[in-house]
Amino acid sequence: MHFLEQTAIFLLTAVLLVPLFRRAKLGAVVGYLAAGIAIGPSGLKLIGDPSATLQFAEFGVVLLLFLIGLELEPRRLWVMRRQVFGLGGAQVAVTGAVLGGAAWALGLDWRAATIAGLGLALSSTALVLSSLAERGQLASRHGRSAFAVLLFQDLAVIPLLALLPLLAGEGSDLQLLSALKGLAAILVVVAASRVVVRPALQFVARWGGREMFTAAALLLVVGAALAMEAIGLSASLGAFLAGVLVADSEFRHQLEADIEPFKGLLLGLFFIAVGMSANLALFAAAPLAVLGLALGLMATKFVLLLVIARLTGSPTQTGVCLATTLCQGGEFAFVLFTAAAALGVMKGDTAQWLVLAVTLSMLLSPPLFALHDRLLARWRERLAPPEFDTIDDPAKPVIIAGYGRVGQIVSRVLRMAGIPFTAIELSYQQVDFVRRFGNKVYYGDASRLDLLRAAKIGEAKLFVLAIEDAEASLRTAAVVRRHFPDLPIIARARNRVHAFRLRDLGVRLVLRDTFPASLEMAERALARLGFGAAAAASALALFRRHDEEMLDAQYAVHHDEAKLIQTTREAAEQLQELFESDPVAASARRRASPAPS
Repeated sequence: MHFLEQTAIFLLTAVLLVPLFRRAKLGAVVGYLAAGIAIGPSGLKLIGDPSATLQFAEFGVVLLLFLIGLELEPRRLWVMRRQVFGLGGAQVAVTGAVLGGAAWALGLDWRAATIAGLGLALSSTALVLSSLAERGQLASRHGRSAFAVLLFQDLAVIPLLALLPLLAGEGSDLQLLSALKGLAAILVVVAASRVVVRPALQFVARWGGREMFTAAALLLVVGAALAMEAIGLSASLGAFLAGVLVADSEFRHQLEADIEPFKGLLLGLFFIAVGMSANLALFAAAPLAVLGLALGLMATKFVLLLVIARLTGSPTQTGVCLATTLCQGGEFAFVLFTAAAALGVMKGDTAQWLVLAVTLSMLLSPPLFALHDRLLARWRERLAPPEFDTIDDPAKPVIIAGYGRVGQIVSRVLRMAGIPFTAIELSYQQVDFVRRFGNKVYYGDASRLDLLRAAKIGEAKLFVLAIEDAEASLRTAAVVRRHFPDLPIIARARNRVHAFRLRDLGVRLVLRDTFPASLEMAERALARLGFGAAAAASALALFRRHDEEMLDAQYAVHHDEAKLIQTTREAAEQLQELFESDPVAASARRRASPAPS
């Protein structure tokens, strides 16, 4: 079959199936796997050449490892070192030992059992991260822990790939010499990166243009892959090293921007190749055995991950979420098992059984994620929140309602200045979280009068309203203003509408969340564009003054939408006129503006 025809089949199948699986909330990865199964030797046999499948898969893995290496800044690893090497290392070591021991007990020799255990201990980086992103859970506690574990697993693949030749030539001095040569080559490549790679990229970036820069990056990947193959190591190892070498350079973000459009398609190509390699005939011959192997793998990893998470200090709910997220097999298991079979470390039929079990576990993961989220939502609905705390502290001069980002910063400044305060937060999850860091905060609803009286609000000198939720903020402001009209209130507002509603309740000192940070960002932008410090400060002072005046004018008419729109348009014109009439700002703008061509 012609190459273009094969390409058309790949693209057409992906375009038809991936959107269907995404609509069914099963994820794009499962769609790619299904596309590979459909067109592969076990499906419609549209593409039946195994060697072509292996070539596509190898190219996808090489580029995938380069992208992973590109994301691994050494500084990032250092910040996450405890989770990455603690939690991640424990997961790979314990899970690999248990699964490897089970494989050895089932009759595999120690070399095959070692690779089987460590390969099955890995989870799917592409599947997990894409699923967490789709469900908005990357920033959650279990999301961060999952990322740390996956990061260690990605790093662990590299020594595992280098270990295969040693296992293939047990006791061979030549294999040991080859491994030492490989280690020496890696050290030389890393040491020479600053001497050769960066100057070369700087030259191409300056004189070659954007397309030549991308070509140079691809040459770096292919060259590193070929170099590792030449000394008997994996091409994937070379691609990973190429990514790491560029990760801490000044070209990292440009490379990410150039390659990002191709990232999803390259990962899709890899998963299509994985689906094509699935032996459905083997599944048809022994469906219960394959299903039992896949479910046994998922159950074992789930239990071990839950135990490890609890032993490392994670709450039970976080442990369950983490175990559910990472209990499947991973894409790098295919690489390990295929390479192990090619080197004679593992029998070919054993590798096929393991590949099929891992593929099935990946197919089962998206429905498992959806089921877990539904059960977790129902459990949270049934679980009654704890009782509000009893506030028995003596009177404090400041009461802080809301202990999120804003409330915590205010409290830190007050603590630094030696001013005592009472902090109240409505989210008991947030209360539990901040208490682990030694902060004293009470769980309760600041809009309840009895709780405010317990906090001795009548003796307070200031009430800081830092609640993030606008409606809860307004309820609290109404109660405080009605029952304690003489107590000064400093309130945060999410936006102008929230600020207007607070002013309707009689709160005069209202600060918008993003306004100060936006002004500072704008001031630094002007400085970067050629404004002097005095000119930038003058421009920002003019803008701040005008915006505050406009806020008052808009508040006067904010119940009349037509007048509000008219006032906003007039204010924009007035601001331009004020800026042009300011001699310092106008002069700086003329100096910063490019000359007309």
